[in-house]
Amino acid sequence: MAFSSISLSFSSSIVPSPIPHHNCTKTPTQNPNFRVTRFAISAPPSNSVVKKRHWKQGEFPGTSETSLPYATRKTPIKNLKKKLEKKNDAKAWANTVTESLSERIDKKQWQQALQVFDMLREQTFYQPKEGTYMKLIVLLGKSGQPHSARQLFTTMIQEGLDPTPALYTALLSAYCRSNMIDEAFSVLNEMKKLPLCQPDVFTYSTLIKVCVDAFKFDLVELLYEEMAERSIMPNTVTQNIVLSGYGKAGKFDQMEKVLSSMLESTRCKPDVWTMNTIISVFGNMGQIHMMEKWYEKFRNFGIEPETRTFNILIGAYGKKRMYDKMSSVMEYMRKLQFPWTTSTYNNVIEAFAEAGDAKHMECTFDQMRAEGMKADTKTFCCLINGYASAGLFHKVISSVRLAGKFEIPENIDFYNAVLSACAKAEDLMEMERVFKRMKDSQCQPDDTTYMIMIEAYRKEGMNDKIYYLEQEKKTMETDDKKVSQLENEIFS
Repeated sequence: MAFSSISLSFSSSIVPSPIPHHNCTKTPTQNPNFRVTRFAISAPPSNSVVKKRHWKQGEFPGTSETSLPYATRKTPIKNLKKKLEKKNDAKAWANTVTESLSERIDKKQWQQALQVFDMLREQTFYQPKEGTYMKLIVLLGKSGQPHSARQLFTTMIQEGLDPTPALYTALLSAYCRSNMIDEAFSVLNEMKKLPLCQPDVFTYSTLIKVCVDAFKFDLVELLYEEMAERSIMPNTVTQNIVLSGYGKAGKFDQMEKVLSSMLESTRCKPDVWTMNTIISVFGNMGQIHMMEKWYEKFRNFGIEPETRTFNILIGAYGKKRMYDKMSSVMEYMRKLQFPWTTSTYNNVIEAFAEAGDAKHMECTFDQMRAEGMKADTKTFCCLINGYASAGLFHKVISSVRLAGKFEIPENIDFYNAVLSACAKAEDLMEMERVFKRMKDSQCQPDDTTYMIMIEAYRKEGMNDKIYYLEQEKKTMETDDKKVSQLENEIFS
């Protein structure tokens, strides 16, 4: 089945027809005991008055009486009114631009945020602020735009702001999020040369995480040694990161060794994040028995679970289609007055999506919307994957349009989900249109992107297309390397 004449439009203003409700009491074939408990969540009453943001006195050029000609004369009321209106218009414009920038950052719209920021910098009242640059650099890092983050960092220095360890760590994190380990180490070396920007435990923890995720434990050991030389003690966050890495790599002996050292330590005691890290490792591996065993162990240590702990359990049970236990945890959350969150619903939606159970997936999404819970990019990735797996490609289109209506950030995971749906529908023309849209949005393809497309072309015997894609991937990797080398030369 193909998308045929219907095209996916990411900026479509067409409001899709609502996803039909289904009777949630009808159980899936996998487990007749499953049910998602419905309950109403009312928004908490808001008694606080929202304060409007005002600019500080002196940020606009004022006009004093002594600077006016004929200052001793009484200014006509008409002229005063005009000046007052003009001043109010200036204040309104200032608030509009800054609020628009804040809104774009909150919505993770990095391109629009940079455009608004450029407008802001052109205004006479503009004053560079560290907080604004920090938010933008973090946004660009999360959006997979490390080179843009570096350019913004350079602009900040050119405007006279002094870099700080926190700003450098944000830049380093931007490279880490794109798995650019060499570039991240270059930032670390850059920091070490500046007396006022020395790396701290957060800097090293960020770098350790990307090394752990890449299973480069030799680099982790080197970073630990460097921390010791600088008298920087790893904290619980650092240890939790390493615990997770050892667990994902199946190095359970090392994992237990780190955990034992934490239990004996007075500075790095295990906390609820340690608990979440360990049960997440076993949950993701499908080792439910070990997950439950460690959950009980941490409870015996006196560590109480939190919302994320329950979400991890729900996700693990859902992947194994243990719907009775999944539902029990959700009801237990209600009993303890833990609110269901977007992640809670995402885990349930993902469980049904992976099982190809579109009906119960829709039911959960409908309940999520009915209770006013905000969907995010992962929600729609799960919906798109679920509909594609169930062969309901017309609903993939509806989901994409609904995501556009909700202004859901279109990141690499979102595009890969849509590309995968196109490939499953054997609609290669639509897949190519989405790929073009992806690149036009400056969302850089990753290995998963190319794997999806190459596999789709291979099924159709389109070897010429595969060749061009492989060449494009090599060119992209070479260009990234050149840009990174240039940055290293400039900032070394």
